[in-house]
Amino acid sequence: MKRAAPAVIVASLGVVLPVSVVLATGFGPTSIAPRLTARIVAAHLLHEPGDWNASLDTIVWLIRLPRVLLAGIVGAALAMVGVALQAVTANRLADPHLLGVSSGATLGAVAATLFLGAIFGPFTLSIMAFLGALLATAMVIALAHRQGRLDSDRLLLSGVAVSFVMLAGANLLLYLGDQRAASSILFWTLGGVGLARWSLLGVPASMALFGGILLLARRRELNALMTGDLAAVSLGVPVSKMRWEIFLVSALVTGAMVAVSGAIGFVGLVTPHVCRPLAGAEHGRLLPVSALAGAILLIWADVAARTLIAPEDLPIGVVTALLGGTFFIALMRFGGQSR
Repeated sequence: MKRAAPAVIVASLGVVLPVSVVLATGFGPTSIAPRLTARIVAAHLLHEPGDWNASLDTIVWLIRLPRVLLAGIVGAALAMVGVALQAVTANRLADPHLLGVSSGATLGAVAATLFLGAIFGPFTLSIMAFLGALLATAMVIALAHRQGRLDSDRLLLSGVAVSFVMLAGANLLLYLGDQRAASSILFWTLGGVGLARWSLLGVPASMALFGGILLLARRRELNALMTGDLAAVSLGVPVSKMRWEIFLVSALVTGAMVAVSGAIGFVGLVTPHVCRPLAGAEHGRLLPVSALAGAILLIWADVAARTLIAPEDLPIGVVTALLGGTFFIALMRFGGQSR
């Protein structure tokens, strides 16, 4: 079957995304029709009065829409990071969760929640999550190096090992810290966007945009790295420097996402695999397509999280883990080699 033009795919996903935002905002214990949801959002954007119930206005504008937008931002960011990590490791099973980056960020966020308070002001969680992600990244790279080069075959094993260590550290901090913080720590380990509000969207949106721009600027280098180190060097790519740069950006973006949503796994694994048959492996196309698809994926995963056991919220990490775990098993069973 002939592959659709990248512009058509991007345009199609660009239509599906806002439609998904409107539809997802209407889902919940109080169901709101898509047309009314769109009218409420438009009225706020255009600063016009509305004739609907004030409680519906609050539900749409102050509660659900920030939550849906945060899910979209986090999904887009994690998908782009997954694409980049799979390129620099030359391993298509890599993603920020499996490589321990999310777990490191979770450890940093837990440490900040239990012991540091607001030592760095409103950015304490983001800074500590980034430092935890960076620590995990450095450990994975150190463990995966063999004879002076990164061994992608050892990378996943190193990531899984570091992930266990980081989660064990988070559990130890919980045991030593305030036991009343257990529900807060559960949020960081299982993930969720239920705490979203408008004031929280600025930092993750900025970091997702920053990461996306930088990764797109490095699209040629990412293309070269997918072919292997020797081929990349022959094309003039400084492999070691580029790999560290991408790991650093991935840690920064992942840390910012974990600081507002906790550890949400498998989005960075599933999305690139779904998008490659549509957009191809060229990163100038794959990155924007994956960002849009990742946003849509996590928006609807959040819909499932808040409707499956309504009126209670299911942690979104449970939904993505079920989806990603099933996909991972199928990929290992039927997908052939990981490279």
